[in-house]
Amino acid sequence: MTASNPDPDPARTPGLEPGGGVPPGETPPGEDSTSGAGPRETYNPTRGWAKGPLFAIGALVLVFVVTVIIWAALV
Repeated sequence: MTASNPDPDPARTPGLEPGGGVPPGETPPGEDSTSGAGPRETYNPTRGWAKGPLFAIGALVLVFVVTVIIWAALV
């Protein structure tokens, strides 16, 4: 049994320049994708901020604003 070469003959392949290069405007053959190679992801955490840190930042901003208003009123 004789095995044939799986590579195409460069002399008969359209779109190739001498030496195997691809001329401008031609698209080389596509490659296989590996997007489905990994395990399926089932854990997707929620997006956004948790309520605790958001409340703490808001409280700090409120205290700062009230402090600046009081300081401005006293000066």
